[in-house]
Amino acid sequence: MDEKLLIEKSIQGDSESFEKLILSCEKKVYNIALKILGNEADAYDAAQDTFIKVYKNLEKFKGNSSFSTWVYRITSNVCLDIIRKNKNKKNTVSIDKEIEFDDSDATFEIEDRNADTEEKILEKERSEALHKALSRLNPEQREILVLREFQNLSYDEIANVLNIGTGTVKSKISRARAALKNELLKNKELFLSLFVLLIWK
Repeated sequence: MDEKLLIEKSIQGDSESFEKLILSCEKKVYNIALKILGNEADAYDAAQDTFIKVYKNLEKFKGNSSFSTWVYRITSNVCLDIIRKNKNKKNTVSIDKEIEFDDSDATFEIEDRNADTEEKILEKERSEALHKALSRLNPEQREILVLREFQNLSYDEIANVLNIGTGTVKSKISRARAALKNELLKNKELFLSLFVLLIWK
């Protein structure tokens, strides 16, 4: 059954069709929320809130973007609302995989299971520094980096999610990368082997 028909049947009250729609994007919604919010409990709540909003607003989906992009826009808004509500709480960011910035050759590997004890300690310190650096970015910067670098959305997809122009997306990503680089360089002694970070664009 194609997506359009699933949406139509969901609007008519077919719970099975709605479940199929949700299953098509639930993992990515949760992952986006986890990367933006930094903890599993908030990410789970955000995912639940997202799908409640999707269900309540499904009739408003006009098909101007893909269904998944529309859902990610709702996810992003839900996450930012949670951050605003919890603005007095310390936010942390969960990073559990290699980060690849596609506009440069910079690659940051968080964990090397074959590393010796000294290297593991160093990797742990780097990981903690990265957690702190990301958590110090403002929510909008963290959000756009998550969409681009972790979820691999295209510039056009991000533009649809955030409801901004593609040119604006590029400039925001550039500023967010620069902000992250500056935060990382506060712990530059941990990143000597990753000096390529200095030439991010």
